[in-house]
Amino acid sequence: MLKCYDCAEEGKDTEAVSICIVCGKGVCMDHVRELDVPLKGGGYPLPHKALKKPLPRMLCNECVDTILEDGFCV
Repeated sequence: MLKCYDCAEEGKDTEAVSICIVCGKGVCMDHVRELDVPLKGGGYPLPHKALKKPLPRMLCNECVDTILEDGFCV
């Protein structure tokens, strides 16, 4: 079973429940953060519709802090 990377650094043995979509490390419930990312429709090169609800994205705390700090979009 995949273990939480952050817990392993703290000397704990915790199973991961998700994988960060930015850095790829396994994270447990204590270290995972969920961000809702809105997706807009567009027309070029292929027309598509906007989703009615944002998609949830799972990230580790470190990546969330970096993304929000630097203004990146996932």
